[in-house]
Amino acid sequence: MTIRVVVADDQELVRAGFAMILAAQPDIEVVAESGNGFEAVGAARTHRPDVVLLDIRMPGMDGIEAARIICAETPSRVIMLTTFGQDDYVFDALRAGASGFLLKDVRRDDLVHAVRVAVAGESLLAPSVTRTLVAAFTSGRAVRPPRTELLTVLTERERETLRLLGRGLSNAEIATTLVVSEHTVKSHVSNLLAKLGLRDRAQAVIAAYETGLVIPGQLGDAEPDLD
Repeated sequence: MTIRVVVADDQELVRAGFAMILAAQPDIEVVAESGNGFEAVGAARTHRPDVVLLDIRMPGMDGIEAARIICAETPSRVIMLTTFGQDDYVFDALRAGASGFLLKDVRRDDLVHAVRVAVAGESLLAPSVTRTLVAAFTSGRAVRPPRTELLTVLTERERETLRLLGRGLSNAEIATTLVVSEHTVKSHVSNLLAKLGLRDRAQAVIAAYETGLVIPGQLGDAEPDLD
């Protein structure tokens, strides 16, 4: 299967470099390049790519708004491009439907891997990145009351799987923690995503915090009261 990609970045050299790296892969085709959010949305609507690489900060329409439209109107997976450590909008991008993010100084092999991982529906958030994102989110925004009512549709195992996802664990690590097979974990993940109406694991991380399953700054996360 050929993975079709749109690359959107207002810096021509960055955009061209990413496109060149991806186009050199036998299983990846770059179907369009865009210099701003409006162009990125248009390219996504026209080409219906599997993945859109989308810079967060672009003139006209920024990457977050573009991601919101692309994720709402197309099945494309969106990967945000950012200079992490200076960008305060990563969490907003994930909430908009993005599947994860990459640093602009990403290594060649990691860029290619990320595109393939996004198509497979896996998470692009390493545990350390997850913790950093949540810390940035909670330090810059008021913490709202947890939406525990969302958890009532999940089984006990699905809630536990969501909690571990929120802490940044991989499928293998969740399987070890729960003493089950990776296949069982994949089933739990698939079920909880469907029940909560989530696109992927990145949005599951957000849900784990919004429902109170994971509490920023606490290592031992308690099960929230569902009553």
